Amino acid sequence: MTRITRVARLLSDALLVTGSTNVRYLTGLSSSNAALLVEPDGAATLYTDFRYAERARAIVGIEVVEIARDLIGSIGSLLSGRRIAVEAPHVSYDTYRRLSTAGIDLVPLGSQVGDIADGPVEDLRRVKEPGEIEAIRRAGAISDQVFAGLAEERFTGRTETELGWWIEQAFHDAGASSVAFSSIVAAGTNGASPHAVPGDRPIEAGTLVTVDIGCVVDGYCSDCTRTFATGELPTQLAEAYAVCLQAQLDGLAAARAGAHGRDVDAASRVAVEAAGLGERYGHGLGHGVGLDVHEAPVLRPESFDVLVSGNVVSIEPGIYLPGSGGVRIEDLVVVREEGAERLTMFGKELTLVG
Repeated sequence: MTRITRVARLLSDALLVTGSTNVRYLTGLSSSNAALLVEPDGAATLYTDFRYAERARAIVGIEVVEIARDLIGSIGSLLSGRRIAVEAPHVSYDTYRRLSTAGIDLVPLGSQVGDIADGPVEDLRRVKEPGEIEAIRRAGAISDQVFAGLAEERFTGRTETELGWWIEQAFHDAGASSVAFSSIVAAGTNGASPHAVPGDRPIEAGTLVTVDIGCVVDGYCSDCTRTFATGELPTQLAEAYAVCLQAQLDGLAAARAGAHGRDVDAASRVAVEAAGLGERYGHGLGHGVGLDVHEAPVLRPESFDVLVSGNVVSIEPGIYLPGSGGVRIEDLVVVREEGAERLTMFGKELTLVG
């Protein structure tokens, strides 16, 4: 059964897929200007302009309609008078207005919570096929290789930005297509921000350096974080690292098919709460990873997701101490019936760097 057929079985109305990642997932076409109409009977029509039409026509089993560069205007004219479902997280107000004005009866499907979109296609994307897992596994292996090389590099005296450029080049040299997101290198007090922006201040000795990186292989992302020490640490930072490592191990142990996302998240908080650092762990434990680096399911206190075999999720608790530093430890895992299979294998014991 094709991915399009599986989506079609979920539909009562035709669905206009406009999220670029979802179009790619269903058709294999990567573009900046395409939409796919999936009928409840499984028929599919791909709309795109001249720039992508030749590649689109090579896709088996899909009708291709070459349209003007104004994708939404063209679709509005072609589908006027029909009742069409649309992906609410991927449709702007302007697009919704234009399609409605063109005479299409629109039915919004899906929702967006934070940076995670959900809808009929995202529901399928939650569970990875063997080929998808293999691509993510290879991306994770490249991340391991880059971390191993980074651990041999000198940190002190170099800037976060400089190390970030080193990481990007290392990913390229190791065979990745690209980085999955802008690398985070956060030293000292900058590490107290979960999504810190690398700066140009030289990294000092005796502090923690959080490195959150990922790459893309065959369109699929890796996501892994390790925190290094540039020499002997103050007691507060050394203890925070030990607590965060225990939290991460507890999260890994709780991640298995049938577990609720909120319960896996809760398991990672026991050690942190016991250490009196609960308020310093202010984000969720993890999120799905695939074609996007943030996708469903999610592991958060407010999550209603239930893990199933084939989910790929991050396990990444963090502790952030304003004015002192921070630590985050993250692995990428495949959820299995018997537990979590790690896809990122670089060691998690505190690594000392120069």
